[in-house]
Amino acid sequence: MFTNNPFAELSAFIPPTVTQTYIVVMILMVAGGTLFDTLHKKSATYFFRAWRNSKDKATRQLGGGEMASLAMRTVAIDVLASGEFCNVRRRIAHILTFYGFVAYIITTVIMVFLYPTPATPAPAIVPALWNIGALMVLVGGYWFWFFIRVDVAHEGNSPFRLVRADLFVVSLLLSVTLGLIWEIAQATGAGAWTNLFLALYIFSTTVLFVSIPWSKFSHMFYKPAAAFEKRVVEANGSSNLPAPAENSRGEA
Repeated sequence: MFTNNPFAELSAFIPPTVTQTYIVVMILMVAGGTLFDTLHKKSATYFFRAWRNSKDKATRQLGGGEMASLAMRTVAIDVLASGEFCNVRRRIAHILTFYGFVAYIITTVIMVFLYPTPATPAPAIVPALWNIGALMVLVGGYWFWFFIRVDVAHEGNSPFRLVRADLFVVSLLLSVTLGLIWEIAQATGAGAWTNLFLALYIFSTTVLFVSIPWSKFSHMFYKPAAAFEKRVVEANGSSNLPAPAENSRGEA
């Protein structure tokens, strides 16, 4: 079951071009929603202004090699290793969700565009990675939602309390959860239930990608820029933040 392409079965009643068009539209919604969010919240204006200020206040100029090194460190530490999180549990949950989501999205695109019908069977590893990615999202996402969130773990609020800031994680978890349930229903020949869960899966996925201007989805795109800017201002001496406190051994 977990090595079969669930999207290939859709070609029996939904032309592959329709599914592929839906994927393209969702990609455009991500791009457009992120751009709108950036302009609406003036994030780009803030970054450009901060960048100019850091250059004006810099006590030393950074060479191209040092800038490239800072960029690589930003990718390796802040993006790939979620270095922004000091809490180990939250970092692990974030890594599981992030890498699971990336694997889930990439394998979805591969199955929909390269192996759209049963006549073009996907290698077993592709749907297997789709399921592994989905499970990683669910483990990391539900772990964060029920046990790590600040308002739940430290403020005693109910894990079922919802605010607008939760839109991204809730729609993501619903989309992936319903996707797996749809796959299971399809494999077990659940009939009408398969169609119901497919409809719910499509709806929740659409909400996930269309709601970008109102959710935290776009944060994953401009957080790396903020992390890179922070490293640059620390390196060129223009940071107005206090130096890290020394520990009892006199080490930074």
